[in-house]
Amino acid sequence: MSTDPISIIIIEDEPEFRRRFAQIIESEPTMRLAGVAANKRDAQALIDREQFDVMLIDLGLPDGTGIDLIRNVSQKKPDVDIMVVTVFGDEQHVVSSIEAGATGYILKDSTPADVISCIRLLRAGGSPVSPVVARSVLRAIRSRMGAAGTSVGTVSRSPNTESNPLSGRETEILQLLAKGMSFNEIGEILGISPHTVTAHIKKIYRKLAVHSRGEAVYEASQMGLLRS
Repeated sequence: MSTDPISIIIIEDEPEFRRRFAQIIESEPTMRLAGVAANKRDAQALIDREQFDVMLIDLGLPDGTGIDLIRNVSQKKPDVDIMVVTVFGDEQHVVSSIEAGATGYILKDSTPADVISCIRLLRAGGSPVSPVVARSVLRAIRSRMGAAGTSVGTVSRSPNTESNPLSGRETEILQLLAKGMSFNEIGEILGISPHTVTAHIKKIYRKLAVHSRGEAVYEASQMGLLRS
């Protein structure tokens, strides 16, 4: 497993928060601050110039929305983890960020310890979400299910391989995830490294618009992607 420090960029327009997050990263020996930007234009230049593992990004930038940057990074640098750090915890902002490719979403009042632990969780394949934000996600799921005339626990979709958004390898990994196997165990079974497993799982989360193992398994089962 790599011992290189986690390389992080920060996109934040408010000087106080920008300094605070920079200090949090710089005080952690296992992490490296690769750069900071205060607006969308400078952020795009930073993204194009630097190699990094994690992007911490605010949504409200003076010259545009952070959603565009999230979408850009998730498409061009799929191995990068994206965590929104913002004051916006409402359903619209949360869902838009996740759909754009964010894999974590926490609020700005998170403690330094929480920020560090969330970054580590991101790199381990998880998707940290603040409790308030999690409630917004649940509301969005319920709203969409209600609009479709369905309810939790009663939905049952027929298998449809033509609508499967996952690759063969991703489906294979999801099958093993559903059986409760760890990333290391999946890697041993498939003959690939845990890092490669993690990269596949992040893509699975993005394609299924979920942020945890449980949600991925649930959504895939509803889509008929998992063998019984």
